[in-house]
Amino acid sequence: MTTIIIEDEKPAARLLQRKLQKLAIEVGVMLHSVEEAIEWFSNNEHPDLIFLDIQLSDGLSFEIFEHFASLHETINSAVIFTTAYDEYALRAFKLNSVDYLLKPIDEDDLEIAVSKFKSRLPKQELVQFDFEQIKKMLSNPFEKTFKKRFTVKIGQLLKVVLIEEIECFYSENKGTYIHTFDNRDYLVDCTLEILEQELDESNFFRVSRKFIISLKAIKEIVVHSNSRLKIILPTYKEDEVIVSREKVSDFKAWIG
Repeated sequence: MTTIIIEDEKPAARLLQRKLQKLAIEVGVMLHSVEEAIEWFSNNEHPDLIFLDIQLSDGLSFEIFEHFASLHETINSAVIFTTAYDEYALRAFKLNSVDYLLKPIDEDDLEIAVSKFKSRLPKQELVQFDFEQIKKMLSNPFEKTFKKRFTVKIGQLLKVVLIEEIECFYSENKGTYIHTFDNRDYLVDCTLEILEQELDESNFFRVSRKFIISLKAIKEIVVHSNSRLKIILPTYKEDEVIVSREKVSDFKAWIG
């Protein structure tokens, strides 16, 4: 079985690839844009299964299929959507694809989707997409769901950390951590890049490569060197939280 991933966030693509390896599924190719995917499909045999993100950096992934449809050609591959869209708005996708997986992708849901693919009809019968219906759905306004809680592991115990309890997220030694208002740190199984997609941007802002901070956690803002800003948080004291120079303008707009 040949499998590819089409996902513009490279860390998210690599994370999905690792999860699929646990299910004994090897991903041969990872593509990251509509343009790249069109070029690849034009020159390669189509895979059995595609894990497909909806919004890519240069457009909607459905444009890949529409391109070949305009040439009277068909991509004969089964599709499992991987998306951050609201679950309610995506119910109709179930009628036209194998399944969809809401980000962050749960490993149990992934296994179920793969099993569903294996049990379905031959792939040629799976992908009769109604592109106009799907595009119409995407053009309709609906609220994107954001992360409201995190489940973290403490020894053999699991703890739920509510989003309101979080002061900041930070990366350290290739790990990503939550820091809470009660001065505790918890390791989470994702990157800051993925978190940027999952958090409500009205409440959280990525100030640098290392930090995402909560708006309500800002205690003081101090002018720093090289046109940067220093953020003082209530309890996080391990390292300076600096707004990088290229983020200063967006940060000022964010805080209003």
